[in-house]
Amino acid sequence: MTETRYLRLTAAALTTLFALWPANAQSAAREKVLDLRQGPTLVNTCLITNNVKELVRFYASVLERSAQMSGEDYAEFHTDIGVLAIFSAQAQDRYIPGSATAGHNMSVILEFRVADVDREYRRLQDVVKVWVKPPTTQPWGTRSIYFRDPDGNLVNFYSRPDAP
Repeated sequence: MTETRYLRLTAAALTTLFALWPANAQSAAREKVLDLRQGPTLVNTCLITNNVKELVRFYASVLERSAQMSGEDYAEFHTDIGVLAIFSAQAQDRYIPGSATAGHNMSVILEFRVADVDREYRRLQDVVKVWVKPPTTQPWGTRSIYFRDPDGNLVNFYSRPDAP
């Protein structure tokens, strides 16, 4: 076999392999390249909870998408930029004892950019039980609503009304 023919076969085999490679493996490979070039990249936020099913139901309604479940203890909501993960406190304690306490977060805000805050506010009236701040235009120009998920985590839906 000539060297040129061997290289063509190798390239074809690699192209076929990459095309058949699962999308999450391709994504992981891309992330690894980005991390090496740009340093740390935040791609995932994980909420530790005592009630995975309840939090999954809540975020499925709020984010209008289904969770990808991995057993009873873990779920992921994929967005265009990153992943919101939900993990069982009991499982977390099995893997890293004493490392997290569910439902005690009072220092982080989950922020999601949306097209229309006022429309989201109306849509979420039957879903959200605890509203922190109704639709308000902030001094820096964004329009926001703040609410709490069932575990008390603070969530901000915001839009930039004047953005092109």
